[in-house]
Amino acid sequence: MDTRTIIITGASSGIGEAAARTLAQTGDRIIVVGRSAKRTQAVAEDIGADIFTADFARLDQVQELAAALRAFYPRIDVLANNAGGIMGRRELTADGNEKTFQVNHLAPFLLTRLLQDVLVASQARVINTSSVAHKLFGRLDIKDLDAAKRYSANRAYGNAKLANILFTRELHHRLNGQGLTTAAFHPGGVATNFSAGSSSYMRFLYGSGMRSYMLTPAQGAQTLVWLAIGQPGLDWESGGYYAKRKPARVSGQGRDAALATQLWDWSEERVGKWVT
Repeated sequence: MDTRTIIITGASSGIGEAAARTLAQTGDRIIVVGRSAKRTQAVAEDIGADIFTADFARLDQVQELAAALRAFYPRIDVLANNAGGIMGRRELTADGNEKTFQVNHLAPFLLTRLLQDVLVASQARVINTSSVAHKLFGRLDIKDLDAAKRYSANRAYGNAKLANILFTRELHHRLNGQGLTTAAFHPGGVATNFSAGSSSYMRFLYGSGMRSYMLTPAQGAQTLVWLAIGQPGLDWESGGYYAKRKPARVSGQGRDAALATQLWDWSEERVGKWVT
């Protein structure tokens, strides 16, 4: 089999790092993307991967990342949109978007759109890291995606993870006929530091003795790795949502085709200046 090009965002720690380490053993070309240059470089050097850095709270950096990826990789076989996290108090980015929604949804949406022609030409797969939080906390109001009326760290995160599922669904609807395949997944309760800087009660859970009962990052990355190396149409179906390498149930809003289209259109408007 030809060497594949696999891009993983949020790869400086947690399940992104674990997936990169596992996939590096396949002989494929791994590209790790992270916000921290120091941590991302350490991972890249350890596994022999290529490295790029970008802060997803800055859409100009996402555009620069996409331009660099296009310049270096004329073929992209897997794009794993894994970067994300729970934030603290409500905060707007320099781009004017609620930070949780931008980092978890708008930034990967923009990255995917800027790479779209390369991904389609490569018959690539796009994998989006979501979460069961979409069912626990997600209540998407298309008129208030910046959470100006109602905000909590958990609700903002749940809405962003719900957006990941809707984006996966709509991406499949629009581009599967051209050969692109998509999937979203829940990694499980993984002992990482992804909520350390948030105001969510989950930061106490993830920082407590409960960590010993949680999955390791390597265990949490198993579904991402399975989606990356498995065969769409045989091992998994495009457009679906998975947990523990099996199809998983999504919330009612996660199955709403009209909402998926509305979210796509809203997202296009928000990132329009970056997509030419």
